[in-house]
Amino acid sequence: MTVARTVYRTGTLAADLRALGLGPGDVVLVHCSLRALGSVDGGPGALAAALRAAVGPSGTVVVPAQTPDNSVSSAAYRAATAGLTDEERLAYEERMPGFDPAVTPSFGVGAFAEYVRRLPGAVRSRHPQTSFSAWGPRAEELMRVHDLDSHLGERSPLAALEAAGAWTLLLGVGYATCTALHLAEYRLRRPPQRRPYRCYVVRDGRRERLDFEAPHLDAALFSEIGAELDRAAFTRHGTVGDAPARLLPISGAVRTAVAWMDAHIGR
Repeated sequence: MTVARTVYRTGTLAADLRALGLGPGDVVLVHCSLRALGSVDGGPGALAAALRAAVGPSGTVVVPAQTPDNSVSSAAYRAATAGLTDEERLAYEERMPGFDPAVTPSFGVGAFAEYVRRLPGAVRSRHPQTSFSAWGPRAEELMRVHDLDSHLGERSPLAALEAAGAWTLLLGVGYATCTALHLAEYRLRRPPQRRPYRCYVVRDGRRERLDFEAPHLDAALFSEIGAELDRAAFTRHGTVGDAPARLLPISGAVRTAVAWMDAHIGR
């Protein structure tokens, strides 16, 4: 006997998001696996409409729009060039695209994030490796500052989101994808060491190499920190479509992550 699959539509998803705790005027950073939501009539567009219905016209939706594929200092590059000779690796690097915030697709952050990046009126921050995109009335404000040596730090949209009282929403994904926790790394008693980075950008129509230094970031412990966050009173748990969902304030998540890492790292 074949069991019919539930097909979720915008109204149902919006109701699930409201039940989780999203409301009018909220700013929310979304990390999402569309597949985990189940069968959604309208795909990423239906989820975007549901989020807009939940936060209303005064709310703002933010997604990661990262581009590690233009960087030789990324895990994506290491995976793509594993086993290549030095000559092949150099040829691969020569073919890597330069980052243009207006047109460069995001990489590895999912179909929903890429859908939001391409929405009319969406605003993208300008970091060539760890940009974000925002859709809503506070988009320009939140995306305005993103310094080159502050991938996910105090001079990035994450700090602006924290200051704005934003939420982070995990839909069908775990804490390993929670970019907000990286902000905590910049605030540790023993902050991460700086290391070199190299990527490519487009300036005046020409591809240029960009070398700089910034802190080394590592999400390896985020799942362990997540166990602490799941016990926190401020974390809201629920289901959106078929996906397990967590909604938590960025400020609380960062504060908890700082305390956990200061207590556990380097002891």
